[in-house]
Amino acid sequence: MKNLLKQLIASAPTLDNGERKAAEVLGNYFHSHQLPVQIDSWNQNRANITVRLPSSRRKPGLLLAGHLDVVPAQPSPWSTDPFSGIEQDGCITGRGAVDMLGGLAAAAAAIVQIASEGIPLQGDVILTATAGEETDSCGANRFVQTAAQTIGPLFGILVPEPTNLEIFTAHRGLLWLQITARGRSAHGSMPHLGINAIEKMTPLLNRLFAWSIPQPPHPQLGNCTMSINQIHGGTAANIVPDVCRIELDIRTLPDQSQEQVIHHIQTFLDEQKSKDPDFLAELSVLRRCPALETAAGSPFLQAVCRALGTDRTTTAPFTTDAPYFRPLCPDVLILGPGSPASCHKPDESIKISDLLTAKEMYLKIIRSILQ
Repeated sequence: MKNLLKQLIASAPTLDNGERKAAEVLGNYFHSHQLPVQIDSWNQNRANITVRLPSSRRKPGLLLAGHLDVVPAQPSPWSTDPFSGIEQDGCITGRGAVDMLGGLAAAAAAIVQIASEGIPLQGDVILTATAGEETDSCGANRFVQTAAQTIGPLFGILVPEPTNLEIFTAHRGLLWLQITARGRSAHGSMPHLGINAIEKMTPLLNRLFAWSIPQPPHPQLGNCTMSINQIHGGTAANIVPDVCRIELDIRTLPDQSQEQVIHHIQTFLDEQKSKDPDFLAELSVLRRCPALETAAGSPFLQAVCRALGTDRTTTAPFTTDAPYFRPLCPDVLILGPGSPASCHKPDESIKISDLLTAKEMYLKIIRSILQ
């Protein structure tokens, strides 16, 4: 398991490199244990990989679903090469060690051990590792489209994202919007000949800063939030800017309509246009992901809690690919090794003891539900 994680880190599955090499590393690991895999490749360097342990199918199966890709890492802030997978002081350090190659390695090791025991399963165990979670979730959507007709009934889906080994049952959704205001450029010494796009954006910015999205808070997740996190405008100090763009990060709640949020903001643009004929702006969606919530009464959640001897659950502060897998089964839980606070940071590292604990937890869940 340790060597697998080190090899996955060394494959450097960033957006620029793609996930195919990481998929091949995982595929070689399964092949070395006589387990067949399916690698779905596209665009030369993108890939998903899936392994399946067959069963009598007397029970619905269990899907473990994670992602292969990691965010980029620049060497300068790191104390080691971010893609070397260094082992020291009981930890493995490297980009993706926590998010989420460590969870994948633990899940893969659990599946290999289940297969080696040769104990008949009553439901299939499937592990898929997909592309693009950090960017556009292309791999998860691609897998779901293919698997919808072939995977068979599922009892539940487990996502081995980092949770400090706690069971996460919910997280907020993600909605990234871009608003582009357009004007007309002119020489900075003659601004009256142009239309300043930054100036035209200002009333809208003020309105958005003063606005709270109308949505009751969630009992566990709290409030829906909106943050204006990027603004771009102008090319030089002596040119009236003809374009100004802002980007909004909105986190939505279960049962909240993202379309309604988009409609509210489009209304602001329309109202500004009615006040100012020179205001010209368009709204576009950069990325979106639904919120996740698995009910406390879920049989899958109850079975996982029994297997692990706990009734403690909590919620994730981040967004994952988990909601994209819900067309295959509505009951989705997040459980994995590593601290969410370590994600996307220099010297990202995971405790080897947490990897071993995660593997044992996955073994308990598989055995309890499917043997």
